[in-house]
Amino acid sequence: MPPMTVATHAFAELTAERGLLFGGDYNPEQWPRETWIEDIALMQRAGVNLVTVGVFSWAMIEPRPGAREWAWLDDVLDLLHAGGIAVDLATPTASPPPWLGVRFPEVLPVDADGVRLVAGSRNQFTPASRVYREHALAITRDLAERYRDHPAVRMWHIGNEFGQVDYGDEAAREFRLWLRERYGDIDGLNRAWGTAFWSQRYDDFAEILPPRRMPYLVNPTQSLDFRRYSSDQLRVVHRELREAIRATGAAQPITTNFMGFFAHVDYRSWADDVDVISDDQYPDPARPTAAAETALVQDLMRSLGHGRPWMLMEQAVSAVSWREHNLPRSAQSARRNSLQAVARGADAVCFFQWRQARAGAERFHSAMLPHAGADSDVFRGIVQQGRDLRALRAVAGQRIATDVAVLFDWSSWWAGEEPARPTTRLSTLEQVNRWYAVLWRRGISADVVGPRDSLGDYRVILVPHSYIIEPATADALAAAARAGAQVVIGAFSGVADENAQVIPGRSPVLLRELIGASGEEWAGLPDAPTPLTGAGVPAGATASILAERLRAEGAETLASFDAGDLAGRPAVTRHRVGDGAAWYLATVPDDAALAAIVNSVIDASGVVGAHGSAEPLPADLEAVRRGDVLFLLNHGDSPVELAVAEGLTDLLTGEQVPTVVAVGPGDVRALTERHPS
Repeated sequence: MPPMTVATHAFAELTAERGLLFGGDYNPEQWPRETWIEDIALMQRAGVNLVTVGVFSWAMIEPRPGAREWAWLDDVLDLLHAGGIAVDLATPTASPPPWLGVRFPEVLPVDADGVRLVAGSRNQFTPASRVYREHALAITRDLAERYRDHPAVRMWHIGNEFGQVDYGDEAAREFRLWLRERYGDIDGLNRAWGTAFWSQRYDDFAEILPPRRMPYLVNPTQSLDFRRYSSDQLRVVHRELREAIRATGAAQPITTNFMGFFAHVDYRSWADDVDVISDDQYPDPARPTAAAETALVQDLMRSLGHGRPWMLMEQAVSAVSWREHNLPRSAQSARRNSLQAVARGADAVCFFQWRQARAGAERFHSAMLPHAGADSDVFRGIVQQGRDLRALRAVAGQRIATDVAVLFDWSSWWAGEEPARPTTRLSTLEQVNRWYAVLWRRGISADVVGPRDSLGDYRVILVPHSYIIEPATADALAAAARAGAQVVIGAFSGVADENAQVIPGRSPVLLRELIGASGEEWAGLPDAPTPLTGAGVPAGATASILAERLRAEGAETLASFDAGDLAGRPAVTRHRVGDGAAWYLATVPDDAALAAIVNSVIDASGVVGAHGSAEPLPADLEAVRRGDVLFLLNHGDSPVELAVAEGLTDLLTGEQVPTVVAVGPGDVRALTERHPS
């Protein structure tokens, strides 16, 4: 874990001073000054203590090249400070003004079909453009120089939702430089990309282009490297702007908003470039699995920050406007989702945005202060959330202890979902969510770790799908099992090396000794579910998607295929290794079978849930222990009860609770032995 910096200490000092942070994106440039006065009064009423300002203000600050119009922003920051509201001041670099793209078309991104996009929306830049970067640096330097000492400014926010992917000539130039740095010479690239296939050999880096639209399939390693490059190129922009702020002497914490399991940026590679992890979360209320999926994202964010508190930077208080059909969240469910983030390590709960926009593409995106104004259920719910967060002030800074790790790697995700596989139906993220849901139902939090993270302290390590497993990771998994961990490896893992080239031999080659079994072929399964049989799965268990022709080599067979060409072959195995064990899934079991397998693993490890029991929680109940506070969140429509220790107090209500505590539909409990202050 990297040491805490002055800036990370500053974030801890901010929450120590103000408690849990509460607020959202504030866009005063969309409103007249008299509305700002009203906004601040309503923010105070709601308990807002932090707002993000300036995310989309470039055209207001620099309406023409070289202009600087600060007066309105000076006024806004002064008013917010006078109102006791801290500011997370954003560089406006996410959305350049139209004049930049009109005057310098090379700053605009090009899609995979070679079409150059135009200005007029947002995010209309290529991170490879040196012209864009010069202008972004110039306005960032001036912004930081002007406001580095302003008492309202307690944080800096770089850009917004980095994620641009560009296939144009600017990107081609930077991609070649990235490849030269990675491989050294063209022969190294040809070996890594396997260019002897299909006569793809390159004689010079100048011949290489981004993977634009091609007559047929793209070289999978070229595609993987372009995704790595695209993430790294965005990080170059982020780092340049961060250093520009630091060069002015500004010492406040710096962040940028991540987007969960976002496919275009490897957040693990970015994590140490920010002083506090921030995330935007917009779970779909229509998804019955949304609660567990959101919990997984929150565990990821906590893990990226090495266990430190993180920020929920954006969420919707009611409906979003960008899905085809937008279901709203009730005030109660919005409250529960905010408190879920706090339970899983967030020290800030923020929304997009403060006041609902009258115009523009997000005019129907909900906000803390809706079109209807303060006399609304939405705003009353926001006021309630402010009270809740003040009641939970003592939670700020506390951490979550974990005994379980889930392995997830962006490069493996990218490589494992390229076309031309045995099946395109196997989704890395779907499998991670399915496996994690079993933990969630037992009240077990997990660290979401990468292939280079230490595994030595975990009692359970889940590898739902890791197409790429490198030798060091294979060694770490084996060492963890020998030391007593239960290691579980899912289907189609350990297939390829870091260049996405298949590792020849009986699969999974690097894990063969660990799992005590090996396979010779992967094949898609018929659409009809394939039955499984054995003591390790419940009666009626089935498998789908794909299967491996596996043989046991010292492992115990817990389940076998019960039909078809693979009848009698192992489907689930367990291999005793040192003081632990390695479990292997040679297929994708149904939900009930997967739950039985993962529950058996948890039972073997002795890990218990946050509620102190090995028993599963009542349906729809989530349990998380943060520090000395046990959070119970009811995501269902019926009341539930749970046995808890004696003498606990609910921080949200101030009441002492009985040893069998009731949690109403949609309600939250925050139980502790301490008395509320």
